[in-house]
Amino acid sequence: MLNFELYNPTKLVFGKGQIEKLSELVPQGAKILLAYGGGSIFKNGIHQQVIDNLKGFEIVEFGGIEPNPHFETLMKAVEVIKTEKIDFILAVGGGSVIDGVKFISAAVHFDGNPIDILQKHILIKENAMPFGTILTLPATGSEMNSGYVVTIQATQEKLASGGSALFPQFSICDPTVIQSLPKRQLQNGVVDAFTHVMEQYLTYPHEGYLQDRIAEGILQTLIEVGPKVVENPADYALASNFMWSCTMALNGLIQKGVPSDWATHMIGHELTALYGIDHARTLAIIGPNLYRVLFETKKEKLAQYGKRIFNLSGTVDEIANEAINKTVAFFHTMGMDTRLSQYTENYSKTADFIVNRFDERGWKAMGERQNITLEKLKEIVEMSY
Repeated sequence: MLNFELYNPTKLVFGKGQIEKLSELVPQGAKILLAYGGGSIFKNGIHQQVIDNLKGFEIVEFGGIEPNPHFETLMKAVEVIKTEKIDFILAVGGGSVIDGVKFISAAVHFDGNPIDILQKHILIKENAMPFGTILTLPATGSEMNSGYVVTIQATQEKLASGGSALFPQFSICDPTVIQSLPKRQLQNGVVDAFTHVMEQYLTYPHEGYLQDRIAEGILQTLIEVGPKVVENPADYALASNFMWSCTMALNGLIQKGVPSDWATHMIGHELTALYGIDHARTLAIIGPNLYRVLFETKKEKLAQYGKRIFNLSGTVDEIANEAINKTVAFFHTMGMDTRLSQYTENYSKTADFIVNRFDERGWKAMGERQNITLEKLKEIVEMSY
């Protein structure tokens, strides 16, 4: 097992009615920026619950944070914070709102041009503005980690960063909030969480036995509850296991002491930046083809995955190949199209564009073995057409 450090200071407050604890969790006397997305929190009653449970606090609202939050929008929030002398941020939303608030938290006191945080991948380890979250859409695990992804609209770049100062102080996770979500968002959440696990699990055999078993447990749970929760989001057993699986998929636990990949996300981010395709759907497009192109170096772990998750039998190569097919079938069950051409007609130059962009950034060796070259990157994208 590889050496590791585990640090996660987020207080997770999970279950029905936990929003009632909000006034105890926010620092007393804080002036709050209430940040949210497109306004669904008004329709589902969460906004009113927040206001009711923050009586006595001064609140300034900032709405309109996009899916795949835009740097340009987030910088407007930074200006509001400075003008209004805000000292605490409350993110109410899904991963995009929470990711956006992490960047806002990093940018408020940043000494320099905040765009450098993204383009130069600057990790924020101190002097961030404190914030908490109320999760409304399970998917990204952003409620219990310190990473985020932000889109720079002007350059069509979707870039990730983070830092140890960017953990939420608390996150309220009430599974009943998913009842009002559209099926598409629930489908996306399941596939996003599933692929988060795969990025940390589907590498090569190693000695992190417990990490593998925990990862496999999350995968099995998502396969079991995923299709059902889309149809029955009011079922609390399904909703709570779905929400907890999404959190566990990316709160840092399963990646400690083991290799991880993340190339599927790096490539998928480009498809979102270029074509506006839902994040989870880009992962369903790229992931299986990345496994195919990297088959020789991933087949041992693919075979383990196939045996333990899908109860497959045969030779290593047979099990590994069928495990990829089973993964694609699961994505289809979750309502995912898995080819780029099903989302855009303008896909013919996508591979060349992404290769050039990665080359310019110096991203010439990716994956757990650093063996995803620009040539293999092109092959993966072209196979995804």
